[in-house]
Amino acid sequence: MVDRKDMGSWLQGPRARTTPDEDYRGKDLGLPRMGPGSIAGFGIRLVGVLIDWAIASVIARGLFGVPLPFSQPPASGSQSFVVLGVFAVMHLLLVGTVGFTIGHRIMGLQVRSLGGIGRVLPVQAITRTILLCVFIPAVIWDRDGRGLHDKVPGTVIVRLR
Repeated sequence: MVDRKDMGSWLQGPRARTTPDEDYRGKDLGLPRMGPGSIAGFGIRLVGVLIDWAIASVIARGLFGVPLPFSQPPASGSQSFVVLGVFAVMHLLLVGTVGFTIGHRIMGLQVRSLGGIGRVLPVQAITRTILLCVFIPAVIWDRDGRGLHDKVPGTVIVRLR
């Protein structure tokens, strides 16, 4: 007799029958399933990036007179790149030195190197920042939830709490 367990549920999604229960994001990287040191989810990382972008917009407004988002008149194309430049510098300096941006810190996240030392190396921070600013690598993920901007330099964003 065929049971519901044999068929799975459409609510569980297609990976429910092919992925064992003990498999989770970060297992292959040696990270815990939950709590401090586990891979951060997409939503919490998105909020962290939005906080960083808002801070970069305010800095660009104060230093370069770039209009804030949703203001009239809107920022021109070149002014938008000023905000991206401020975001990149902020990201490069903070991740390269302390391992997190202001948005990461508020959300309880940290960028770590998978190379064994845990601390992000300057080359990793530069590579990660460039790929993050290009944007496309940041929205292509692997099964661990790491974007190409994390896979290429060998980094991962983990929870601190």
